[in-house]
Amino acid sequence: MSRPRVRLVVTADDFGYCPRRDEGIVEAFLAGAVTSVSLLVNGAATESAAELARRHSIPTGLHANLSEGRPVGPARRGASSLLGPEGFFLGKMGFREAVAAGDVDLPQVREELEAQLSCFRELLGRAPTHVDGHQHVHVLPGVCQVFAEALQAYGVRFTRLPLERGVGGCTWLEAPARAFACAVERDARAAVGPFSRHGLRWTDAFVGLSTCGRHMSAHRVSGALARVLEGTLAGHTLTAELMAHPGYPSVPPTGGCGEGPDAFSCSWERLHELRVLTAPTLRTRLAQDGVQLCALDDLDSKRPGEEVPCEATLEPFLESSLL
Repeated sequence: MSRPRVRLVVTADDFGYCPRRDEGIVEAFLAGAVTSVSLLVNGAATESAAELARRHSIPTGLHANLSEGRPVGPARRGASSLLGPEGFFLGKMGFREAVAAGDVDLPQVREELEAQLSCFRELLGRAPTHVDGHQHVHVLPGVCQVFAEALQAYGVRFTRLPLERGVGGCTWLEAPARAFACAVERDARAAVGPFSRHGLRWTDAFVGLSTCGRHMSAHRVSGALARVLEGTLAGHTLTAELMAHPGYPSVPPTGGCGEGPDAFSCSWERLHELRVLTAPTLRTRLAQDGVQLCALDDLDSKRPGEEVPCEATLEPFLESSLL
């Protein structure tokens, strides 16, 4: 049976987090396994990462960070609803809890996002190709609205919608990871409205929540793509994004965003992702499945008759999701 054609963006997150992570990310890009990166402008290796991006012409977006390390905007100069008593962001779950409790001042979120966008321009000399969110903070209620407003003001069109169809049924995920993935998906659904009203675009499908770290394999990446594209008419060309976190593991105290590297970055799972992405097995499997790797920039030049990635093409996936 003929399958839908897929143009796949493979994005490596956390560029600029530490030199070892960056080394692995660049290695994956030069091997053709990664097609774009998302840069943390408050990362310990931000400046060297920006130089690597320029040297190797790596399509680079902003990994907007509101949850880990120190801010780059006005919040760093004094008290802020975004920060704890030590002057650091509130953390992956702490920021979510503060947003849910109504304790986060959204104008302060807007200021920090604008500061990170400006910092990116200073580092790279241009606007980012896309902006997504570290630990998916960009789809949180309220935050998604000011995020969309800031991107529209800066002329950024592409973002990530981390809605992976069927992730709630991925039984190999540990209970906390699956619960977090389902929460991210619920937030992503609600973010569709604000994102579309401000002219943002995203790929037709997304995978990466079910294939993170130890769970990444050629079989699971291929299966995740098949799952999210199930029901698509044969012969159609769709776009998808694979979120990845490859690299050589961080070695403390080097790395991080002001507090040193976290356990996620120090884990052997970062090297596992790098090896899966660069091994011939995955690329052979993707080619057999009719998947063509590309960068987000390439999606602006889709062939005549192909749909532009936007919220409209997402509706069938929303309606039939397991979540």
